[in-house]
Amino acid sequence: MASPNTEFPSCLAIAGPTASGKTDAALAIASVLPVEIISVDSALVYRGMDVGTAKPSAQELAAVPHHLIDIRDPVQPYSAADFVRDATQRIHDIHMRGKHPLLVGGTMLYFKALLDGIDELPPADASVRAELDAQARAQGWPALHAELQRVDPATATRLPPTDSQRIQRALEVFRLTGRPISSFHTRDGAASTSPVARAITLVSLEPQDRAWLHARIAQRFDAMLAGGLLDEVRRLRARGDLHADLPSMRCVGYRQAWELLDAHEAHGLDRVFPMSELREQGMAATRQLAKRQITWLRSMSQRRVVACDAPHALGQVLQIAREWARQRVS
Repeated sequence: MASPNTEFPSCLAIAGPTASGKTDAALAIASVLPVEIISVDSALVYRGMDVGTAKPSAQELAAVPHHLIDIRDPVQPYSAADFVRDATQRIHDIHMRGKHPLLVGGTMLYFKALLDGIDELPPADASVRAELDAQARAQGWPALHAELQRVDPATATRLPPTDSQRIQRALEVFRLTGRPISSFHTRDGAASTSPVARAITLVSLEPQDRAWLHARIAQRFDAMLAGGLLDEVRRLRARGDLHADLPSMRCVGYRQAWELLDAHEAHGLDRVFPMSELREQGMAATRQLAKRQITWLRSMSQRRVVACDAPHALGQVLQIAREWARQRVS
């Protein structure tokens, strides 16, 4: 890890909701600038999860160096603090190689943790989690979401009442520390005061027309289904060491497929698997994810917005990238 006293290198970042064109923008930049890409994606870290994460193809990975992809087994956790540590190290390494670090992804908590700084969160506590699980079984997750709204409204506002994993973690942190988990996500207040934030030029791909994004989400999820998402989830289930409450298996698409496979097995495997239901649930969950991502982005005042559904969006991104590169070497 680089010394905390080392000046943070200048970086370019491409953020945006799912299906907004981040990969295409990154590869276009890589065709004109000597960059190495650092993934900012909580799903791409997992090995064996390729179809449902829209992981870059072998050709794309070969075209430009990528980092923080396939670095964890799905049974292993990976936190925002892990990301900040790993991304910071790779940013410095790329800088030392004379290349440009290019951060690309849609996990906004990772971006916020890197830009604002993050305090060390307490480790998971089995007894507290058991208490929360018991409370959820008795009252339901919406009741725990209401409790979170009382103790940490900032976090509750960005989480749907069905997001049991993150609701549980937020309440666990509060019960262990007496502090809302949102208070750990920033040390210095506004991101603009952070030395890291000042070093990162953040380009945000945001649609003007939400229907455009929804159409791309549908196209993308259909491609995942055709590419074997259900078979991929079946292979992961067959390992025997994974379960539905792991962060990896709660990724959009995987969660819906896992739950429908549970229901399918409970009702007898001789029945036809409800692919139409998986499609409907998966696309709805992806649209909800995109909405949350856009909300996060709009809270980042330092971002430079590019309308990703505009005809010349890619040209605007390339212009920003070239300007940034010229300033970096001047």
